[in-house]
Amino acid sequence: MNNNVNSKTRKLVNSAIMIALALVLSYCAIFKAPNGGDITIGSMVPIIIISFMYSTKWGIFTSLVYTVLNMIFKQVVTTLPTEAFGSYALMIILDYLLAFGVFGLAGFFYRIMGAKKWAMCVSAAIVTFLRYICHFLSGIILWGSYAPEGQAVWYYSLVYNGGYMVPEIIINTVIVGLLSVWVIPYVMKKFA
Repeated sequence: MNNNVNSKTRKLVNSAIMIALALVLSYCAIFKAPNGGDITIGSMVPIIIISFMYSTKWGIFTSLVYTVLNMIFKQVVTTLPTEAFGSYALMIILDYLLAFGVFGLAGFFYRIMGAKKWAMCVSAAIVTFLRYICHFLSGIILWGSYAPEGQAVWYYSLVYNGGYMVPEIIINTVIVGLLSVWVIPYVMKKFA
């Protein structure tokens, strides 16, 4: 019983530390796109690491807690609109809950690839790409009015969201790749 309590406490503490680190890194933007989206210095890497350390269920839980806190700190949910509530709810789902929730799946992809060091990089790339897909769909469904006249909405969303998401994919993948050599395996062995 005592060992189980220690295990749960350890998971909660490790997740809280990584969520806090991810929130701090989310404010370290290299570039901010004019209508939302930014390039960070690997703000989602701590959530990816938690995903590697624990079950898929725990990884998704951690990423959703991060998402809600991120929305609160960045004042996404300060006031609910009275008009177009459906669009607002869809934005919360696509641009936040799903887009950042997918990072909890990193451990799932890592484990189905045999838990190899290279699988960490591939998993990081996959989940960050899935985030891109969420923003791409949101761009088509919700933000199409921002597309220049005569430009296809899907193309606008692809290019606009790709402008910050392609660098995010690269940055997250490279950082996870560098950390997978020694740091992530050590953290997983010592703290999981």
